[in-house]
Amino acid sequence: MRWKERTLDQIADLICGAFPAETTFFPYRSSSYLTRFFRDADTDYVHDGSTRATWVSATLRSILEEPQINTLSPPDSFCRVIKTLMDRSDATHESSDRIGAMNLLNLAIAREGFEASYAEDGNCYLRHLATNSIAIGNMNPHRPFSKAELERKNELLTYLDQASEDDLTFKVLLPMFRQLGFSRVTASGHNDKALEYGKDVWMKHILPTQHVIYFGVQVKKGKLDSAGTSKSQNTNIAEIHNQVSMMLGHEIFDSELNRRVLVDHAFIIAGGEITKAARNWLGNKLDHAKRSQILFMDREDILNLFIVSKLDIPENLKLEKDILSDEVPF
Repeated sequence: MRWKERTLDQIADLICGAFPAETTFFPYRSSSYLTRFFRDADTDYVHDGSTRATWVSATLRSILEEPQINTLSPPDSFCRVIKTLMDRSDATHESSDRIGAMNLLNLAIAREGFEASYAEDGNCYLRHLATNSIAIGNMNPHRPFSKAELERKNELLTYLDQASEDDLTFKVLLPMFRQLGFSRVTASGHNDKALEYGKDVWMKHILPTQHVIYFGVQVKKGKLDSAGTSKSQNTNIAEIHNQVSMMLGHEIFDSELNRRVLVDHAFIIAGGEITKAARNWLGNKLDHAKRSQILFMDREDILNLFIVSKLDIPENLKLEKDILSDEVPF
């Protein structure tokens, strides 16, 4: 990712701070403090004694050349630099909201199509203005979670226990897929089952080469098993296989291209567990060509991806809690 030199120079000035300190909302950082700053951002850059602003600008340029999640998100290291720069504890001549500092940062990064803001966790994140997606520094869903993230995960788990299949689709999966970089995320819902053709959601993903891959999603609220007779809350994997086969063979209309296209890959998503027996059955059922087209995602995958995406827990759960707390027992 390449940003304009002017933008990098402005951010570098904010990192270096001004002298005397009364003229800026950012603390003044000498050579050793610049090294400490980039160490706090989990990078290995050490100031070489050259002009501070020039060195920081060149360092930011090197960071932006690192591998990134997608073409719309800066590299992880750059997100950590912004997070460190906007640490609330470094507020200078203003409150911890750092309104003045935030305005200066946003003036610099607006020309690159980004906006910075604080989230509920108190950290600063970058938002891509065109897609409204948040650039998250560490999107690994298998990393250790903080205490606050574990609490949010438990809240989402409680919500999924109460949610319907449409709630799972519209309030959890759709925002999550949009946040993960998918576009044209479209849900059919269950009002018009005749037009579903086995898919609850379809979406597309644009590769860095500008090629487009289309995805269909089959959503089930409960557990997917391979038992001959499934319980009321469970769904037999053979039924899902039939629906996915129907999905892969049916065209969808992409209004942005004004033509019909086929689904390239299919997600099987369960609000509960996909049992090992069900996975094995499907793996044996599919031939080698189709096996790469089928992707699995169960409840644990949904929970982890939703939390690392920094999305808000659906409001209905909070409203239900408020209603229950206001009820007076007879």
